[in-house]
Amino acid sequence: MITASAPGKINLYFAVGPKLTNGYHEVCSVYLALNLRERVSVEKSVEYTIEVSGNIQNLASVPLDESNLVVKAAKLATDETVAFQINKQVPVAGGMGGGSADAAAALVATSALFGNELPSTSVQLGADVPFALIGGVALGTGVGENLTQLEMQNNLHIVLIPSEGQLSTPVVYNHLDELRENAELIPETAPVPPTELVEALASGNVDEIAKHAHNDLQWAALSLKPELQEVIDRAKAAGALTAMVSGSGPTVFAIARDQLSANQIAAEFGGAAIVTTGPSAGAKLEA
Repeated sequence: MITASAPGKINLYFAVGPKLTNGYHEVCSVYLALNLRERVSVEKSVEYTIEVSGNIQNLASVPLDESNLVVKAAKLATDETVAFQINKQVPVAGGMGGGSADAAAALVATSALFGNELPSTSVQLGADVPFALIGGVALGTGVGENLTQLEMQNNLHIVLIPSEGQLSTPVVYNHLDELRENAELIPETAPVPPTELVEALASGNVDEIAKHAHNDLQWAALSLKPELQEVIDRAKAAGALTAMVSGSGPTVFAIARDQLSANQIAAEFGGAAIVTTGPSAGAKLEA
């Protein structure tokens, strides 16, 4: 049995540009890999099987058939069938790339199991998978797959506040398109990199990082799930420098000044909140 891990992520910045003819959108994202890692173990098997464990919400919604990205990842790495054991730490369907992290870990573990080279076509598994492979902090353009690693001083202290229920990523994108059309705010050009945020990351200025963090998808997520605004407001009242929906949601992340502040913010939400840090390494084999 071979085990690999890969990080969940948040988007410190996420700008959504025009919708492309293939149905995707041009985006500009700043990814931060978190020290909240999915572990995937693989071994040779006569058929694909998936076991899932972890102490997080919505675990029962993780698919156990070949629709799971780990199977698609394994098929990129080998023609052989394998059995998977997935230990999840990243909130399910929370806009944090947990499924993409599973795929990245499965890709690394399966390639190692059969002594194969890591395939260069991981973007076929989703736009977040290439980032889960490299980790750290990165600027993503195109549909998020064109990655440039960024410099970052110090760790960021992050509090994750998962939400009951789920938000479908395609539904959130489509709703954003509707909101923009109704408001006559349809973008015509690709979004540009957030220079001020990139500079703040390089200098490690947490106040400036929080000031320039942004998520275009939050408008649609809050429209679909208005109760998330209360979560954001509570996090800020508890000391968060900023708080926002993570990706397409519904998980909310808060940026804290330090570990003490992160613990205080988490205490506001009881056992539901998760305290973590970033950046974290990309997908790697585990002993």
